[in-house]
Amino acid sequence: MNKIHPLATVSPLAKLGDNIEIGPYVFVDDNVEIGDGCKLLPHAVIFSYVKMGCDCTIFPGAVVGAVPQDLKYEGEVTWVEIGDRVTIRECATINRGTKASGKFLTKVGSDTLIMSYVHIAHDCEIGNHCILVSHVALAGETEVADWAILGGGTLAHQFSHIGTHAMVGAGFKIVKDIPPYVLAGREPVCFEGVNRVGLSRRGFTEEQINQIKDIYDALYFQGMNVSDAVAHIEANFPQTEERDTILSFIRASKRGIISRPRAPRK
Repeated sequence: MNKIHPLATVSPLAKLGDNIEIGPYVFVDDNVEIGDGCKLLPHAVIFSYVKMGCDCTIFPGAVVGAVPQDLKYEGEVTWVEIGDRVTIRECATINRGTKASGKFLTKVGSDTLIMSYVHIAHDCEIGNHCILVSHVALAGETEVADWAILGGGTLAHQFSHIGTHAMVGAGFKIVKDIPPYVLAGREPVCFEGVNRVGLSRRGFTEEQINQIKDIYDALYFQGMNVSDAVAHIEANFPQTEERDTILSFIRASKRGIISRPRAPRK
């Protein structure tokens, strides 16, 4: 049975699952689907064309499904899709997709934490188990792969890609793609090593982590350009899921990947 506060505004055209809690002054528009067990706390706003999975929690002031902040948007029907067990904290904003991108969709995967004041622009795709810390701002069509963590105040340029299990420090500007499994920081943002602690916590073996480190040593510290390094890695490292994930990411990168540190810290 759903608990809907009498001061909430919920469209009769919205599709609600079971055991949903909707607090005072929540607004739920037409063409919204909300899965079982979700909680919409006071003053949350869910505009049209949003599909939300189960057991999500939307905190006060968050706005999901507002039209894109893109001058190419012409009023077409586009969507936001939210997975299961997603937490969207205070005043975060998630905009719908666009026709111009060819995606028509902004997507957030399951078990992801969107902290306060995060902005996810049109046609972004956020994977599963991600953490976007407060004040992260993602420009349109940014892709964040599973298990990535973006530190508070991170700004991502349009079309940026952040690889799986990558971790970006707080307050940096992403203008090049962040490869999988790495730590990224400094200004301009660059490679700072392998996300060894995060990988260990997620069950990667020491052998897997050491291979990832050796691959990035070859990429960044053996004097080769990226194309030659990719060929060298493919020829000289045994085929593993981690190796192939790194190589596929680099080959698919259109913005280019971050560079190695330019000078040691003082």
